[in-house]
Amino acid sequence: MKKAVLDAEEKDILESYERDEWKLVKNPKAEIRKLQEYARNTLQKDKRINIRMSSKDLDQVQVIAAQEGIPYQTLISSIIHKYVSGYLTEKKRA
Repeated sequence: MKKAVLDAEEKDILESYERDEWKLVKNPKAEIRKLQEYARNTLQKDKRINIRMSSKDLDQVQVIAAQEGIPYQTLISSIIHKYVSGYLTEKKRA
């Protein structure tokens, strides 16, 4: 039998599992419904905006989006959503 070759992400997941970081969800169906509702509310896009930004910043956003495998506008929308939801905070500089 051939030994499976894992990529970096798969290795991280396996190591996380082996460190016992994974917890059993008590009610998986309810958790799935809750997460689906979050996704629907997050992904619902009913307004259009235009913004001006530096080409350097846009280039960096496009590179990061390509690495993540998502469109750059989706990444920008996600960043804004996380910021206004309190999940993304500004780093204080010394």
